[in-house]
Formats: sequence, structure tokens, C-alpha cells
Amino acid sequence: MNLTQGFKMAAKSLLANKVRSVLTMLGIIIGIAAVMSLVSVVQGFTNVQKEYYERMGTNRVNVYAYSYMSGGGDYSDEIAAYCETLSEYALGVSPNTQIWVDGVRYGTANTRNNSQLGSPPIYLGNEQFAVCNAFTLAEGRDLSYTDVKSYNQVVVIGAKLKEYLFSFKDAIGETITIGSVKFTVVGVYEPKDTSENEWYSYDYMCVIPQSMSRILNSNQPISQYVIKAKSSENTKIIIDLMTQYLERIIDTNTGSFYVYSDQQWIDETEAQYKIYSLVGGGIAGISLLVGGIGIMNIMLVTVRERTHEIGIRKAIGGARRSILAQFLIEAAVVCGTGGIIGIIVGFLGTVVAGKLILKTLLLPSAVMTIFAAAFSVFLGLIFGMYPAVKASGLQPVDALRAD
Repeated sequence: MNLTQGFKMAAKSLLANKVRSVLTMLGIIIGIAAVMSLVSVVQGFTNVQKEYYERMGTNRVNVYAYSYMSGGGDYSDEIAAYCETLSEYALGVSPNTQIWVDGVRYGTANTRNNSQLGSPPIYLGNEQFAVCNAFTLAEGRDLSYTDVKSYNQVVVIGAKLKEYLFSFKDAIGETITIGSVKFTVVGVYEPKDTSENEWYSYDYMCVIPQSMSRILNSNQPISQYVIKAKSSENTKIIIDLMTQYLERIIDTNTGSFYVYSDQQWIDETEAQYKIYSLVGGGIAGISLLVGGIGIMNIMLVTVRERTHEIGIRKAIGGARRSILAQFLIEAAVVCGTGGIIGIIVGFLGTVVAGKLILKTLLLPSAVMTIFAAAFSVFLGLIFGMYPAVKASGLQPVDALRAD
């Protein structure tokens, strides 16, 4: 028996019992689809996080410093002064605290009326905010030192927020209302975010002087800062020096702090998502195991149903290896077909999950698709081995006696 004949006979057997074949493949289909969808979505989340930090530029050091005591704990002046001594290693430092307000308005345009946009994040920053976060001006000017010290009610907005509020109109010099406070637009940043997910877009944000915290944030202490290092090597130096400095000025009994780089956060996020992949893959793997056992069970039933046929083939000189190959091919075809259907379902599931969860087009990798197809065939060979050996080992006389 050659391979062509083996595949023809396997296809004939598959089509002869359509319902049974589909039910047999169900575990493989669910397992393959689940593994592909879970791993692809987790990889998608990881890529979104990487893109998030890449858009904010490289060599950033994030600092969180806060006090548990009411009315205290704003270390902006201390951190800014200390960073001036780190000019050998740092390009700048800025507060990076987000506050949330009840919509941003200009005329009849109101972000509250956009269910997807909602209230954009408002950042408290200084004249070095753009440098620290890799923003480039498209129009107007950036925040200045004078804006911060003079409590000027000015704002620099992202490109998409400008488009939403002003359409094609020039925004510079116009007055917008943030919450209930009026601000003059002095600048617009270049677009830096191509993501379809508006909630994660940096182009919908506003930056106002950090001194405006007294108006829009009830004068709450600023606790988040970002430092722009000159290089990746300087990033490590800044983390060590800033940690030592904060240990000296913050009493851990009344406050806390931590300092980390974006790369550390990316590494931690990737490690976390790998755990999610392993857990999700393990759960989906149980489905594959159940599916494989189902294949073995059905193949044993098939051997019993075709015992007489096997006896005839052996009586007329059929070789044991041809019978072994025949049943292995049938098991591989059943699993392979289930794997292909599972790949299609997993592909569709990944696309739907990407659109619903990440608001982007998400596709399984080619490597994963090839691996899924090969693994499904391998699964058929493994779980089909025992039934095939049992079929090939039947004695002709005993097989011919079977009903």
C-alpha cells in the first residue's frame, strides 16, 4: 500500500462517519483554536505595551515619590534641584502626573459627547515635558518656565484632540475649557500614535503647567516624575543615584518611593504575560489531551469494527507494516483535519479578540500556525499508535472469526 492509497482510504473512512468524525475532532479543534487565540492575544498585549513605551521614547526613568501624611509629600522642587546636579547624565526632568476632569470643550465640541474619547488625560508638566516624553511641536510653542512660575493658564494639546475640537481651524490662541477652567492653547504636538484604540492614544492628551494643580487637582501633591537620560548606560546611573537621594529625604515611615526605567517595566510585563501564556496554554493543552484520548478511543472502535477486514488483508498476504501505516494515516488525517479547522477558528477568534479587546488587527504568527498544524498531525500519530499496533498485531485466524 502506498501513501496515496492510504490517504484515499483515510478520507473514505472519515466521510463514511461524518458526525462521529466531527465529534472526534472537536477536542482538537477547541484546543488548537484556544491555544492560537490565547497566545496571540497575550502577544498582542505585550506588543501594545512595547509600542506604548516606544512612543514615549527611550532612556526614560520614572520616579514615584509620595507621602502618607495629609497635606505633604510634594517633592517636585527637591527632585528638580537634584536633577540639575545630574546634568552629566540627564537631559531633563518633568512632573508626569495625570489628572482627570469632566471633559474638554471648545464651542459645541465636547469630549464628553464622544463615548470612545470621554475625558482625555490631563498631564501636569513643565518646560521639559516634551523632551522627557519624546513629543515634538507641530504648531505654536511649548510650555515655558514662566508659565509654571506665573501660574499661566495655558495648554499644549495632542494632534487628535486638536482635530476633534478644532477640525481644520487653527488652534493657537484659542481658548478651551478643561473641566470648568479656561486655558489658552499655545501649542500642538505632532501625532505620535497610530493606534486605533483612542483610550490609549497620547494624541488625545493635554499638558498644562504643574502649578495648575492648585486649580484642577485641589492642590494635591505631585507624585510622578519622569527623567530623560542621555543614554541607556546613564539610565542605570540615574536610577542608582536617584534611589540613594530619595532614601535620604523620604522617611519610609511616613512616605514611599520607587524608581524604575521603562525597560524594567517592559521586562516585568513580558514575564507576566509569559505566565499568562503558560497558564492559558496549559488549560488549552488539557483540551488537546482530551481530544487525543478521544482519537485513540475512536480508533480502537474502528479497529474492532474492521477486524474482519484486517483478517482478510492478512490472509491474502497483507504486510503488518501496511496495516500499521494505514491506521496511523487515518489517525493523522483525523487530527490534521481537526487541526486545520482549529487553525481557521483560532484565526477568526484572534481577529475578533484583537478588534474587541485591543482595537487593532491581530493575526496569529506564521510560525504558530505552522506549529499548530504540525502538532495536530503529531498528536494523531502519538494517540493513533496503540490502535495501529493493535490492528497490525491481529492474527489472521482470530480476525476472520470476528463478527
